[in-house]
Amino acid sequence: MEKVVVKKAKVGDDGIALDFEVGDEAVEIIKAKSFSLPCPLLVFSPTTEGSYPVLLFFHGFCLHPNCYKSLLLHISSHQYIVVAPQFSPMTSHSEVKKARKIAKWLSTNNLDSILPQKVLPDLLKVGISGHGRGGKTAFALALAYGSGSKDGSSSSGPPPTKEKQPPLKFSALLGIDPVGARSSGFCSPNILKFIPYSFNVSVPIAVIGTGLSNQRAYGICPPGAPNGVNHSEFFNESKPPCYYFLAKDYGHADILDDINRMTTLMGIMMKSGKGSKDTLRRTIGGLFVAFLKAYLEGQEDDLINIVESPDIRAPIKLDPVISIEE
Repeated sequence: MEKVVVKKAKVGDDGIALDFEVGDEAVEIIKAKSFSLPCPLLVFSPTTEGSYPVLLFFHGFCLHPNCYKSLLLHISSHQYIVVAPQFSPMTSHSEVKKARKIAKWLSTNNLDSILPQKVLPDLLKVGISGHGRGGKTAFALALAYGSGSKDGSSSSGPPPTKEKQPPLKFSALLGIDPVGARSSGFCSPNILKFIPYSFNVSVPIAVIGTGLSNQRAYGICPPGAPNGVNHSEFFNESKPPCYYFLAKDYGHADILDDINRMTTLMGIMMKSGKGSKDTLRRTIGGLFVAFLKAYLEGQEDDLINIVESPDIRAPIKLDPVISIEE
């Protein structure tokens, strides 16, 4: 286990804008690996004594939790424990099963042993999220896939039964540029039905898309999030309450920290925006914080203000911004 302490960052005093700035909580980054886990974890934890909500975050195709370090630090600095599993780089079919095992591991209080002293997870306040294929994994787990049965590993057959529900109760679901598939296979399970409001999950949902993710780089490279199976369809199939935010001037890989050859390669192969990537990461981090505050902690003002006045409240252009209430 390796621990790195990140120093506190300064924050402003301009109300809602605080969500879009790094918070004032010191964050400790913990690497965890054990025989009881299906894969290693990267955990971002507050260090001040207390009990904190938990966010599960699943990385995208061929990536690593470290690729999202700036984003996850931002979220955790607002007093959230972020748990980010490291899945195998290429395989997709086993990710949901591993995600389910991690949720079960969390449900039996195993996280307590790796957190800083006197820091505890509040397992009554749990959110689930991911980027790209990891966004689809988050939706699949919330939909009760990954149980090991035919229902949990395939898009065919009846939906999962109540007995197959995830071992943790999720109170918020967020997807950043989630990507699905039109048929089962490499990207199984195929959770998209292409029917409005078809996701059978009673969890508040936020979908954050990027406007350039459906475009080819240089007219040749395939898009990171193709039309028909990207953020638009995930929002279309979400039941209220659900929210949609489109960062129209950015691409699928612009959220990533440029830390290794893979993130550099993705930045080249995928259509990218011209704006500051750091500002995009701050914006997505702020949207996460506002949504989690609303649905994990009952503090709705920030989210309402962003939805009502995105041009004033958000650091980048969000267009459209849609909210559908119950």
